[in-house]
Amino acid sequence: MVTSVQREMINAKTCGHIFVCTKKTESECFQRMLFGASKTYAADVLSVKAGDLLFLLNVDSNVLHGIFRAKSDGKQNIVQEAWKGKYPYQVEVELMGDVQKIENAKGLLKKLGIEWHKTLTDDMAQRLLAFFSPKENELSKQGAAKQPWGLLTPEKVAVGKEKKTSEAEAESENEKPPLEATTLWDYPRQSYGKKPKGNNKYPGVTPAFVIWNMIQRYTLPGDLVLDPMCGSGTTLDVCKEEGRKAICYDIAPPPDRPEIIQNDARKIPLPDNYVDMIFVDSPYGDNIRYNEHPDCIGKISSETEAFYDELEKVMKECYRVLKPGKVIGWLIGDQWVKKKFTPVGFNVYQRLCKYFETVDIICVVRRGQASHTGIWYNRARRFNFFLRGFKYLFIMRKAPAEALDKGKRTIKWAYYDRNKNSST
Repeated sequence: MVTSVQREMINAKTCGHIFVCTKKTESECFQRMLFGASKTYAADVLSVKAGDLLFLLNVDSNVLHGIFRAKSDGKQNIVQEAWKGKYPYQVEVELMGDVQKIENAKGLLKKLGIEWHKTLTDDMAQRLLAFFSPKENELSKQGAAKQPWGLLTPEKVAVGKEKKTSEAEAESENEKPPLEATTLWDYPRQSYGKKPKGNNKYPGVTPAFVIWNMIQRYTLPGDLVLDPMCGSGTTLDVCKEEGRKAICYDIAPPPDRPEIIQNDARKIPLPDNYVDMIFVDSPYGDNIRYNEHPDCIGKISSETEAFYDELEKVMKECYRVLKPGKVIGWLIGDQWVKKKFTPVGFNVYQRLCKYFETVDIICVVRRGQASHTGIWYNRARRFNFFLRGFKYLFIMRKAPAEALDKGKRTIKWAYYDRNKNSST
């Protein structure tokens, strides 16, 4: 017997989500009828609404379990002690019929173009449902003709060229960057999604992907992000789309961005310990004409100590307004001009270390540079110099108020046999 809620789902657009578990966590998912995720995927879990279709992927056994329905919206700490607090972003679930399993699920999801944790489009959810047995599926008991996915079978999953095109257009509107797992970040363009983030014609514009990754890792929806040198407003645009509050300053804001407040970053008009994250994409020297404001730090050569002295004033203010335990990301590049190299990144890092502790150092590949042309590549080889290929992203943390010196750490390293897989 199909309930009224299930019948409503059949007639409505299908929204789905895939949660992930391991061999260690799977049993608790079923015992509690609760799916969870870490802070990294908080935004994805919080987007789940009661009634959404859910699936559970065991990444160890490579099995996809289904079909589930969300009993609650995604929330934080529905069951605080679940998984010993490791996965606080949770949703209550119920089964739609008997538990079904799909083996070798990762390969199937890859073929269907489905990524874990990402919200499934209506078409993706329908294609995935086609691989679950209609005999076991509670949603199928009313007959295939009444179901939007009822006539689909694994053999009919192949999508025509026109449909693929429309899907690609729909996905580009809702595109999200990948959540980076390594310290090398490489993005093909400045922005993502249908709505532009910042102005890609602005001098020294920040890649929106960098800011997106920062706020996904180090903030929660509703947190306050500060960008004291925001240029064309990339940080502001990313935060708006991701449900974060933002305060953005610039010494010479664009006239078409009234949300950006005119202010010198060397004196930030905010209280102490006020913001949850800071992102700074500062000038790298006087190599770019950012604006005509006489006090712009970008008018000072990075070959002089004065340049770093002025940036340090910004660092002091950032330290003051950042909450203890919170993170600042500082994007910066080196300089090579007229046969002289200046390690701008190292010099900035040394100053940052006076105030913050290091979380990590990211290498962001430089693209869209005026020097990234065949002529400049030829010159670099002929005259024996290197073009700038990357920027540093220094991720630093303001020490927590309760930080204590715990002395020397003891680390248990995992050693692997290098000859284990070698032929004899």
